[in-house]
This record gives sequence, C-alpha cells and structure tokens, in this order.
Amino acid sequence: MTQGPTRRTVLLATGAAALTAGCSEYGNESSSTESSADTSPGQELTTTADIPVGGGKIFKDEQVVVTQPKEGEFKAFTSICTHQKCPVANVSDGTINCTCHGSKFSITDGSVANPPATQPLAEKKITVSGNSILLA
Repeated sequence: MTQGPTRRTVLLATGAAALTAGCSEYGNESSSTESSADTSPGQELTTTADIPVGGGKIFKDEQVVVTQPKEGEFKAFTSICTHQKCPVANVSDGTINCTCHGSKFSITDGSVANPPATQPLAEKKITVSGNSILLA
C-alpha cells in the first residue's frame, strides 16, 4: 500500500510556492504584468500638485505611496507594510501608516517610525518631469 504525501510535505510545498510567487511579485517589478499593464514605466502616476507637502498619496493599484517631505522633494515607497504585508492605509503627520498592526514609516526615507515593523519600506524609483511624477 502506497502512502500519499504527509500534511507537512503538502504545507511545505504550498509555502515554498507562495514564497516563490511573492518573491517574483515584489522582488522584480518588471515581471508583474498587472502593474505594468496599469502603469508602464515612464507613464504619469500623478502630478506634483496632488502630493501635499509633509504628506503623501497612496496608489493602490500600483502598490506605491508617493510623499513630499519638503517642498519640491518627492519620494516613493512600496505601499505594502514590511510587518505582515498589509497595504498601508494613509499618510499623515509625517508618517506612512499601516492600520493592521500600527506600524508607521517615515515619509522621508521609509524607515520604521513605530513598530511592530522592523524593516523599512522599499524605495521605488520615480522621476519628476515638470509637474508630472512618473513611475520609473
């Protein structure tokens, strides 16, 4: 009598598949067809007027948050919290906020301003051309 895979084997295989899928989705933006279909590289994401000084705006479909820490200085970070992979909820009082567990990140460099997250938000490449902010 042949025995099928154990529960542990199935769980490990499932976890490995999920990890592999997650790595390709977040580690290599060029392989994400959903993101590139919505906003191709160099396509306008927003305008500079849409990003408040000392604040920011979340672009859910592109999984990016754009901030303006100081007048004329624009930054972009992933909008996926490094703690439990929840999408961040808002930008206020100089931080990017995840309401799942209370993590907060600096709008200046994505560093952790309030745990439980221990890793900063990954920076995304943007370019500013005139009044347009382009996702690179």
